[in-house]
Amino acid sequence: QVQLVESGGGLVQAGGSLRLSCAASGSIFSINAMGWYRQAPGKQRELVAAITSGGSTNYADSVKGRFTISRGSAKNTVNLQMNSLKPEDTAVYYCNGEIVSVMSSITRTYWGQGTQVTVSS
Repeated sequence: QVQLVESGGGLVQAGGSLRLSCAASGSIFSINAMGWYRQAPGKQRELVAAITSGGSTNYADSVKGRFTISRGSAKNTVNLQMNSLKPEDTAVYYCNGEIVSVMSSITRTYWGQGTQVTVSS
């Protein structure tokens, strides 16, 4: 079994910063990519940022220049540094992993439980 656990959400004023972290654990054979999605009330879940095993990154246009995704110093971790936060960044942020488990030879998508980010104006 594979688990993704997020941490670092909270309440911040507009213009402030937060850092989210996600740790993948369990029967992991390899990780193809990890990323962050978010879902605001009444809206669809959307990609925020992703990073591949090779280090390539991808960002939503709305966060380019403000958010940075990076691999953590610990194995199988990913961070999302969020600067210049805006009220429209308020959402539940979910960690996502494209992971091959020890028990399977195929890539599956795993999700964390989500962490709330609230940006006040």
